[in-house]
Formats: sequence, structure tokens, C-alpha cells
Amino acid sequence: MILGVVLAGGQSTRFGSDKALAELDGHTLLARAVDTLSGWCEYVVVVGRETAPAPTIPDWPHPQMGPLAGIAAALHFARDEGYDTVLTLGVDSLGLPENLPELLSPAPAYLESQPVVGHWPAGAVDAIETLLLADTKHSMLAFAGAIGATAVKISAKPANINTPADLAAMERKDGI
Repeated sequence: MILGVVLAGGQSTRFGSDKALAELDGHTLLARAVDTLSGWCEYVVVVGRETAPAPTIPDWPHPQMGPLAGIAAALHFARDEGYDTVLTLGVDSLGLPENLPELLSPAPAYLESQPVVGHWPAGAVDAIETLLLADTKHSMLAFAGAIGATAVKISAKPANINTPADLAAMERKDGI
């Protein structure tokens, strides 16, 4: 079983407001991410927010530790609830391939162009705990390397919305 996880705990400093609530084609980025994962996963949670259109869980071990804290929370939840793997994406990851779960299988694997988009085994919880509790940089690539994850290249790089200009470009691209 695959647990779908939207990483939504960022501070949106480059965006200037809560980008998870920014709208594209009448839907918030948060709702779009939940909907995307719902098509691939048995269950979807949102990490790093108190309210969302899906159940929420807090970052582990605490907020403000970047995407690894969201993935750590997801891996804890997956392990405790009996999920085999976790499929993660950022709240601002748009334009993902329709066959993403197949591209990222078997786990562990991640998109080379956007490492927060990944497929992680629930058993990787010990490795991510070790990394987060160490006095080192909390790097997605360090985590991926520690568990032997495969970097997957795809031809069309997914959008990553970091600024209002990025969102406007995505609106133009979609013809909205």
C-alpha cells in the first residue's frame, strides 16, 4: 500500500503569502496536490499544516526543518499504519507525469529535477531520523544517498511554484 503525502510546511517566503492557498484554475495548490495523489494512493495526508482538504500530521521532529521533517513524519505514519511506501510531492509541484508511481518504482526513487517528489520505503524512517537528529545539513540528496535512492530523469521538468511570477507563468501555460 502507498501512502500519498503532500509536503506543505514551508513558509512561502519567496511567494510572499501562503502559496498552498494560491489558486490555479479555481483550485488551491493544496487541493490540486491532494487530488493528484488521490488518483495514485490508497490514502493521502498533508504534512506541516493544521488544516487541509485531507487529514494532517505535523512535521517530525518539529516544524521549520524543511521537507525532510515532512517526509520523516510521513514515514513514521506509514510505518505505524502499515503502509509499505510513501509517495511525496510538494504542495507546489505541478505538471507531474501521469505515470509517476511507475516511474518512481521500485522505491526508493525520486525525481532528479525535484527531489521532494519521491517514493520512499516506510523502513527508511531510521535513516531519516539519524539525519534529522545529527548536527549536519538536512539535505534531500543526503537522505536519498543514505538509503540508495535512484534519481529518475524525465523529459519534461515539472513546475515548481515559488513566486507569484511562477504561478502566472503556469496560468499562461495552461491557457487559463
